[in-house]
Amino acid sequence: MKRPIMAVLLATVVALPAFGALKQGDAAPDFSAQASLAGKAFAFSLGDARRHGPVVVYFYPAAFTEGCNVQAHEFAVKMEKFQAAGATVIGVSLDNINRLNAFSADPQYCAGKVPVASDANGKIAHSYHLNIDPAERGFKDTRGLEVGHGFAERTTFIVSSDGMIAATIGGLAPATNVDRALAVVQRLAGAGQTTAK
Repeated sequence: MKRPIMAVLLATVVALPAFGALKQGDAAPDFSAQASLAGKAFAFSLGDARRHGPVVVYFYPAAFTEGCNVQAHEFAVKMEKFQAAGATVIGVSLDNINRLNAFSADPQYCAGKVPVASDANGKIAHSYHLNIDPAERGFKDTRGLEVGHGFAERTTFIVSSDGMIAATIGGLAPATNVDRALAVVQRLAGAGQTTAK
């Protein structure tokens, strides 16, 4: 596939809402995955994380790609505000843990503040009813390295401490997606509740 066609397809993915994705009021599938924070791998469990408050589970296509770089950077810049609202943030992509170790430590993107989990087989994305576009041979990231995996659609879920989806955020530009997620968790914190009205 030629680059202009790929650019149009990726722009379409960003512009369309996630129609098939789980919605507000649905039960959020629990998952555990190998994740990375500041270049160090660890075991992430959604069930454990939501014991401390709402969890922002943000699916993104691939580490070190333009929109995903912007989104990770925005989460890193605003991480203290998410934490002040009592929320945990976890990014999820089909990247392997080695790519995620580099991405989570990169000072321009995750900056050691945003944990990211590996869903290499797409099982977690599928459980949230997200579409996965197949890998494109030869598609390279912003470092010039081949990505080599499929791309889950960019969609963010706010999972309340009771395991329900309080909000589904899709079809937005990466920075706007982060701002919308922050607004939801701040509203939940202000209401003193774990589910959105």
